[in-house]
Amino acid sequence: MGKTIIRVPATSANFGPGIDSIGAALHLYLTVIIEEKTEKWRVNHALGTSIPRDEHNLMVQTALKVNPKLQAHQLTVMSDIPVSRGLGSSTSAVIAGIKIANELGEMDLTIADQLNWAVKLGGELDNVAPALMGQAAVATVNDGVADAIKLPLPDLQALVFIPGQKLLAQKSRQALPKQVSFETAVHASSVANVLVAALLKKDWKLATKLIEMDEFHEQARSQLVPELNEIREAAHELGIVGTYLSGAGPTVVTFGTSAQLTLLRTKLADADLPGSLRILELDQDGATVLTDA
Repeated sequence: MGKTIIRVPATSANFGPGIDSIGAALHLYLTVIIEEKTEKWRVNHALGTSIPRDEHNLMVQTALKVNPKLQAHQLTVMSDIPVSRGLGSSTSAVIAGIKIANELGEMDLTIADQLNWAVKLGGELDNVAPALMGQAAVATVNDGVADAIKLPLPDLQALVFIPGQKLLAQKSRQALPKQVSFETAVHASSVANVLVAALLKKDWKLATKLIEMDEFHEQARSQLVPELNEIREAAHELGIVGTYLSGAGPTVVTFGTSAQLTLLRTKLADADLPGSLRILELDQDGATVLTDA
């Protein structure tokens, strides 16, 4: 009997000024192997005792919400996506669950269908869209229906600072301002609009400048992630523009060439930041399904 392998990339949400609407896919993955049929769901993994190994696993729960009639299977799961670090670890599980339902239920769901299921099941737009589509994506929901457009990214890499400590989403949300002025909202929205246009036009020089111009959340959350400004300043000293707070934090992402980011990582190593610095490729394709006959 053949096996089906599902691979879902990590995602970096709140891409620059695109809060809750623009995200990018990174070369870290959740991989799920669908194996034989079983009487009850079995999820084999080495991801810690807090993650269920039965039908209570988020992937299985998601799959059964999409298709309650699924036959139970054994799943083997591997992941190099850090949990609760602003890289879409829970989103990857939701997307994997939708893909499991689509494969086992032979549902023929389109990417648009899968996007809408992900949003309906509580996935964040700026995570689920790039996770499904790859590269970067901009998305919105109107009257309960999600729409997304893939945005091309240049052949660059990302230096990702991943702190050793988790930042709970609730604490990060509490740091946000309850309201912003109309003038600020208009300007912040215009920056995000031009960022999308710059990416579609492949004007990366303009895009990197705009990535650093968020007015919705970064300033409020920078007190929780002091490394953001430290990394950005170090990057600027090397002439590198394009640093932002990934998701709700605490991860910080900087775009650049391999040579630029190697220099930046070396420079930051001397700063003894409390976490790891990894240079990652950008994911091009989004979530993929491979059937091994």
